[in-house]
Amino acid sequence: MAKNKPSKLKARLPRGFVDRSAADIRATEAMLAKIKAVYERYGFDPVETPAFEYTDCLGKFLPDTDRPNAGVFSVQDDDEQWMSLRYDLTAPLARHVAENINEIQLPYRTYRAGWVFRNEKPGPGRFRQFMQFDADSVGAPGVQADAEMCMMMADVLDALGIYEIDENGNKKPLYVIRVNNRKVLDGVMEAIGLGGEENAERRLTVLRAIDKLDKFGVEGVRLLLGEGRWEGGAPDKGDFTKGAGLESDSIDLVIQYIEVRLESGGVGSPALTSYLDLLGNTESGTAGLQELEEMAQLFSAANYERDRIRIDPSVVRGLEYYTGPVYEAELLFPVTNEKGEVVQFGSVGGGGRYDGLVKRFTGRDVPATGFSIGVSRLMSALKNLGKLKSDEVLAPVLVTVMDGDTGNLARYQKMTQDLRAAGIRAEMYQGNWKKFGNQLKYADRRGCPLAIIQGGDERAEGIVQIKDLIEGKRLSGEIEDNVTWRESRPAQESCPEADLVETVRRMLAAQAEDRAREGAKASAQGESV
Repeated sequence: MAKNKPSKLKARLPRGFVDRSAADIRATEAMLAKIKAVYERYGFDPVETPAFEYTDCLGKFLPDTDRPNAGVFSVQDDDEQWMSLRYDLTAPLARHVAENINEIQLPYRTYRAGWVFRNEKPGPGRFRQFMQFDADSVGAPGVQADAEMCMMMADVLDALGIYEIDENGNKKPLYVIRVNNRKVLDGVMEAIGLGGEENAERRLTVLRAIDKLDKFGVEGVRLLLGEGRWEGGAPDKGDFTKGAGLESDSIDLVIQYIEVRLESGGVGSPALTSYLDLLGNTESGTAGLQELEEMAQLFSAANYERDRIRIDPSVVRGLEYYTGPVYEAELLFPVTNEKGEVVQFGSVGGGGRYDGLVKRFTGRDVPATGFSIGVSRLMSALKNLGKLKSDEVLAPVLVTVMDGDTGNLARYQKMTQDLRAAGIRAEMYQGNWKKFGNQLKYADRRGCPLAIIQGGDERAEGIVQIKDLIEGKRLSGEIEDNVTWRESRPAQESCPEADLVETVRRMLAAQAEDRAREGAKASAQGESV
């Protein structure tokens, strides 16, 4: 009777998630360090909240609705309470502040980086897990706090090198921080009859529709304001997105706002002022314009010109919890998208004022403002600019194993530990030591700069052989076995075992000088081109 072979478990990555390589992780850490340095310079301190929150603490501000598993990943605890993976870092901060309101010194200036999760359909460049890096000021009621956030966001992009140098040696930013005010948008909502708490969900749908202007154009937004829009333009060409269901007159009013804001020159623009008059000069719209005027004066006084921070009524931030100024960091250089089209890179982060979020827990007004940077998207931008760099991490020096008995393994391990104690990255070969050629292949694939070799003859003489693998690769082909190694011995030297650390340090320094020369040469060639 034939035995049934157990089926193999298929290794597969869940849709919308990615593995990260060592190079990706180090580049991310280098970028985050530069962002953190700016936050610290502004007097912000770090805080960390867990990935899970009780679902009711995330509240009605979920990406889609307030039902568990709609937009978020949720599980039930053993006491049957729903918990959800956080979908952003702002709602957990509001919970943290409310829970510790008597111990926290307000204004509370804080930053944090962390993974967030969206239970949404994944697609090109759209993941279910991604990292954000946020900064918030809680307990600061004035628009000067919003203005400072915009300045800090501009300084972050400057610190990351998102600029070019013009012919006069001056920095030309390749980004702009665009600023609007949610109260202006609320004036539009009031004019079409969507004021009040009972219309919060429809209001959010309208704002999301307006926010799709760059992607779908005016006519696409018109469809989303009405019954809805088919992704491919027809029922048999993609998914259907349900619209806001506005009447035609209301749609026309919103479209008119869209067209005016495209033409608008910013605060004080006759076109925008005329449109607010058309809305009946709403209280919300007027207050929003006044706050924008104040922020513009603060930017000017601090020498943040319009090429870095700009009042722009075209900005829409979709989440319902924004209550005042909203802002967005947009990158201005062209890239080629997945369809082969040359487009502007677009937004890498944004935020705004959310005065009502902490109040849900405390019942008292706690004003707050903050922004979030999309780390993965910002990394993609730096890669496009050729500025995604991290400090060079040298592969470890490899201590090879020629004899596998316990006494000799102890000698090899001591060499390894001596190198590590001197601050030199090192490892002892842990594979099948009997095939020496495999050790050198391993070192080559790891990019090891040096290999330490001590067989019985070397041990008897009290010496070690040190092979320069970088130079050896240049001078010869791959060495297959011990015999070939002993006959050719390219790019290697011997030294007393007691001098191992100093000799390794000297050889690594020589390699570093070679890399620096090659880098300078390549840079000079690039400039001449």
